[in-house]
Amino acid sequence: MTIITLKNGDKIGNSQQPYFIAEVNSSHNGNVETAKEMCKQAKEAGCHCVKFQSWSAESLYSKSYYEKNPIAKRIVQKFAISPDDLKDIALYCKEIGIAFSSTPYCEKEVDFLVNECQAPFIKIASMEINNYDYLRYIAKKNIPLILSTGMAEADEVRKAIKVIEETGNKQLILLHCISIYPAAPETIHLNNILWLKEEFPEYPIGFSDHTLGTEIACGAVALGANVVEKHFTLDKTKMGMDNNMAIEPEEMKILTQNCVNVYKALGSKDRIVSEAEYKQRENMRRSVVAAKDLAKGTVLTKADLILKRPGTGISADKIDSVIGKKLINDIEADKLILESDIER
Repeated sequence: MTIITLKNGDKIGNSQQPYFIAEVNSSHNGNVETAKEMCKQAKEAGCHCVKFQSWSAESLYSKSYYEKNPIAKRIVQKFAISPDDLKDIALYCKEIGIAFSSTPYCEKEVDFLVNECQAPFIKIASMEINNYDYLRYIAKKNIPLILSTGMAEADEVRKAIKVIEETGNKQLILLHCISIYPAAPETIHLNNILWLKEEFPEYPIGFSDHTLGTEIACGAVALGANVVEKHFTLDKTKMGMDNNMAIEPEEMKILTQNCVNVYKALGSKDRIVSEAEYKQRENMRRSVVAAKDLAKGTVLTKADLILKRPGTGISADKIDSVIGKKLINDIEADKLILESDIER
């Protein structure tokens, strides 16, 4: 599998620890200072990147929708962040050492993220997976792409990837995603991560987690997820778009630490016995022991022998090799019989 190197030098792939993205969405409530504090807290919680949403009222919904849902436009405008503020946040992220990215919803927003914010990658929302002209436009920027696959059937995922590849851009990371907010555990189908890894072995695979809590992300890492994206907030008790399903800084810290521990624990498919375990054999395995007092010259039978710890004598699997052999020393009951005690 290819290792994808983001524009800031971060690497994503099987040989790397999971890459954690704090999905800020609109939990900043349109406040730049709150957004900056979220960036700071995400970094302290172990995240590599904070991801915003670049939408505006004009790029998200049609006039027809707003006419039927007049309050929606006010809500979208309230929670949107202006381009200038996004750039300010991007610069702040650079200062504190955490990556900044965003999800654009029109070509102008794509250009802004690439040219003005120098985003290390562009996140493509699940809703765009069949928006082929838009996929081509983003892919031609020759920037790493993270594509969420929520709501998409298998053939739609294949088609979107083909569209992107035809532009010559192979810098692609795929996220398994269930586009329900929040999503119940029984709807997640984490094994889809395995399908994506088998179907597209050349690309890193991740998980966009819309469940409550932190444990499902650990399961994704156990299945090989290279990226974990999780909604993030400073206070999930406040009302807001998707805010109540987000996790707070302490929970995010637990998520990142637990996922890293799971990644480390995965180790190798090869059967490996460590030096520490070889040493442990001496304490925990059994050796051949005298079942009773045995005199020098005794020809050993199975009835003369028993197996007990420690494993520093003749090992249990060698017991048959001493039966029928003559002792050259007296052995007290319950003492180890050593190779030096047997006539060879």
